[in-house]
Amino acid sequence: MSNEYFPDSDEQINDDEEWVSKTQRKREVEAQQELGAKITLLNKEQVEQVPMSDELRAAIAEAARLQPRSEAIRRHLQYIGRIMRNEDTEAIEAALDRFEAGKQAHAQIFKKLERWRDRLILGDNSDLQAYLNEDGGADIQHLRQLLRNAKKEQAQEKPPVAARKLFKYLRERAESQLQL
Repeated sequence: MSNEYFPDSDEQINDDEEWVSKTQRKREVEAQQELGAKITLLNKEQVEQVPMSDELRAAIAEAARLQPRSEAIRRHLQYIGRIMRNEDTEAIEAALDRFEAGKQAHAQIFKKLERWRDRLILGDNSDLQAYLNEDGGADIQHLRQLLRNAKKEQAQEKPPVAARKLFKYLRERAESQLQL
């Protein structure tokens, strides 16, 4: 006895390739909502760089107006997830990946500058010379003054005001080199 709901073992179901489980569909919907939520965390300049429809852009702008951690924002993120079904998610993910890569590069530069600051304060003239070899445009007199103040401050166990000024100078030098 053959039933239309339970095919005989001899019959082949041709829809196997197109069939998607309910769980898989839920995962895809949640992934789209998460992607939409990531977009809402971007600043205005970054949002403008993300390729999206006007409808999604308006929904993202509306999300910025809502209170964080409220029921309204949760529902709005679900709405954004529904809009995301019609968007080019690969292009959006690529844009978000570019922003993340830039953030990681910035963090690496920041850590490098922190290491230079600590090395210069704890080191001697050879460390200063190594930094000057790397950054030939640095103001040597100003850098020596900042180092003297930071070392003096460290010896007297004062708050690291001069060390912060030294770091600020190193950061400004790194930014000026990146702009060249």
